[in-house]
Amino acid sequence: MRVDIWSDVVCPWCYVGKARFEKALGTFEHRDQVEVVFHSFELDPDFPRESRGETNLQMLGTKYGMSPAQARQAEERVAGLAHAEGLGFDPERPIGNTFDIHRVIHLGLAKGVQRDLLDGVNEAYFAQARQVFDRAVITEVAAEAGLDPAAVSEVLDGDAYTYEVRQDEAQARQLGISGVPFFVFDMALGVSGAQPTELFTRALDQAWNAEPN
Repeated sequence: MRVDIWSDVVCPWCYVGKARFEKALGTFEHRDQVEVVFHSFELDPDFPRESRGETNLQMLGTKYGMSPAQARQAEERVAGLAHAEGLGFDPERPIGNTFDIHRVIHLGLAKGVQRDLLDGVNEAYFAQARQVFDRAVITEVAAEAGLDPAAVSEVLDGDAYTYEVRQDEAQARQLGISGVPFFVFDMALGVSGAQPTELFTRALDQAWNAEPN
């Protein structure tokens, strides 16, 4: 069985949803026969590629008209959910364009370390509020996940995996995915959002039982 997951690395709900899904998968009887592939989805593909030094709290104020206190309160609510899943979560984080990070994650997929890389990016960004949009930081995180820094630099210096990112996003549009996280079980059953672990458990069972095993 295969589970395809569309997400963005700056999406806190993707962070929480991934943890909940992985808890369900960890107790699934047939977990060793489940392939999990993460796909690219940019929440804001038009965000400038150059750093503006903006934080998520400032973005919430600009985009949704929240006061600084309201923005922090909103992030603190998500922090509570993250902490309940055993995750680190800093309410104030840098923001930036995620396109290059998605390309590096595709490199991780090609080299067989996608999950470790995504775990590392999540930890660096959400738990440590690191500037993962910075070349040096993403290269360091990728190296810790097992990627050759020279290979990461080659990706960042060129346009490798651009096609793969765009294909992920095109497939998301074909599937009618407009928000993330979005989980697709065997291209037959879709689950939207950071649902409770119990729902992911039911989805795994339903998808498995639907297969001609």
